[in-house]
Amino acid sequence: MSDNDKNSRLDKFEKRRKNTKNISILLIIGGILIIILLGIWLFGGGNDEENANQPDEASEDIVINEDNENSNTEENDSNADNENSDTDSENTEETEDDSNNDQKSDEENNEDNNENVETEEVEPSDDNVSKAYTGNWEPIGTEQEGPHTTTYEEGTADRQELKQAASVATGIAENDMIEWWYENGGDQKVIATVSNNAQTEIYRVYLSWIDEKGWQPTKVEELIENDRKNM
Repeated sequence: MSDNDKNSRLDKFEKRRKNTKNISILLIIGGILIIILLGIWLFGGGNDEENANQPDEASEDIVINEDNENSNTEENDSNADNENSDTDSENTEETEDDSNNDQKSDEENNEDNNENVETEEVEPSDDNVSKAYTGNWEPIGTEQEGPHTTTYEEGTADRQELKQAASVATGIAENDMIEWWYENGGDQKVIATVSNNAQTEIYRVYLSWIDEKGWQPTKVEELIENDRKNM
């Protein structure tokens, strides 16, 4: 065998050995990369899935909490409405009781004032009067001072005191009275037509002003019909 043939075989063997070594190195590197990727997938991927699921769980908790808060809010609102309803009902009942008590108090005061009053039946002034009588009522008192000029405007001291005097003479409580008419009955004198709210009791009351003492009822007429209702 010639030297050239030997060298050629040696070169081929050396190349084959180098190729085999390179392939082995590549396979080792490839295997290492595969192991690294598997590790990342197994360990890192599981955490990603858990992390990916966590927002959903947190979202569900928020929804549940919102439902609970809404439920609690609705329940609190319902309780508040019930409490307000109960309070309003109690206030209404108290107002009605106070009104009834005031009316009873006025009626009792009028009865007390009329107990000592001596009345005397007199002739009716017209055919619409079923009964007429005079009495020794006392002036009701007044807060007005100085010279007196009668006024009929609502809200004035005269109107308030005229109503009070009519209440004393008729026995109708002030908060149960309708003032139908006031007219001039002469110098410092007034004739008032009043009734109860049910309009079952209608009176014509004659009143005189007493200086520094107020209005004094002098005569009462019980009317058959309200002749001032449509005026």
